Amino acid sequence: MKSAVHDVIMRRRSVRAFDDRPIEAEVVDALLDAAANAPSGGNIQPVSVILVRDARARERLAAIVGRQPWVANAPLSMVFCLDFHRTKRWARLFEVDSSLEDAFQSFLIGYADVVCAAQNVVLVAEDLGLGSVYVGTIQSAIDDAREMLGTPQQVAPLLVLSLGYPKRIPTGIRKLGARAMAHEERYEDPDDDELREAFDTKYGAIDEDFERYLERAYVELVEAERQGEEAWPRVTRSRAKRLNVASNAQFLFELRYPSRALARGNRRIVESLGRAGFSMGLGDAGESDER
Repeated sequence: MKSAVHDVIMRRRSVRAFDDRPIEAEVVDALLDAAANAPSGGNIQPVSVILVRDARARERLAAIVGRQPWVANAPLSMVFCLDFHRTKRWARLFEVDSSLEDAFQSFLIGYADVVCAAQNVVLVAEDLGLGSVYVGTIQSAIDDAREMLGTPQQVAPLLVLSLGYPKRIPTGIRKLGARAMAHEERYEDPDDDELREAFDTKYGAIDEDFERYLERAYVELVEAERQGEEAWPRVTRSRAKRLNVASNAQFLFELRYPSRALARGNRRIVESLGRAGFSMGLGDAGESDER
């Protein structure tokens, strides 16, 4: 059985090339309504959304998240924040302590709320003819993002969603099949052949023309080059040649998302969250910078 929502989900793809056309006020209002009506643990709604539309602010935000040009070029970026500050202030009006920032479980549930709110926006945006792309690298620059956005303690910018009317929509971007992700009653580990086939179907052959492969498997690199960010694509191609990339797994975990490099960022992120007032019961993660 299919539905209109199913159709929206199935056609959605991350868009990184946007027209200059501004997004109408009533459309932005609809997107914010969608965010506000997302599922939320305990219906606490510890989510704030900061709208970034000014051209210079978009440029600064793009630099903070790793020089991703679509953040600068999109007419609107929504920065989704985990916000325990608002809830804490409200509780204090009634002389009640709500130290959600001290519990790791509250952080996890709150982050799920952030993602639910953002995904509601993505689906409504798609239905209204907009394109969107998630940018998670703000998590590696929380301190800089907080300074730019003026967030108080217990507010952490964790996700950027850039939106606009699409100039180009990627095609040929495959996903794992539903059966590869679904399990009946208990986890079912596939055999090696089934596992290989599932990912081969998703990514395709890496031994074809490398530029065509990038169009399908690393579309953000291709778009970065099209939008004038040449250093990143040049370095990536050089690294791919040096590594002699021969498999999709090698491409993903040695070139695109090097596992060791990601792990090295753990302490920086935890310390940044600590400076933002999220102890999460993890000890002295960072010094407070009360504002």
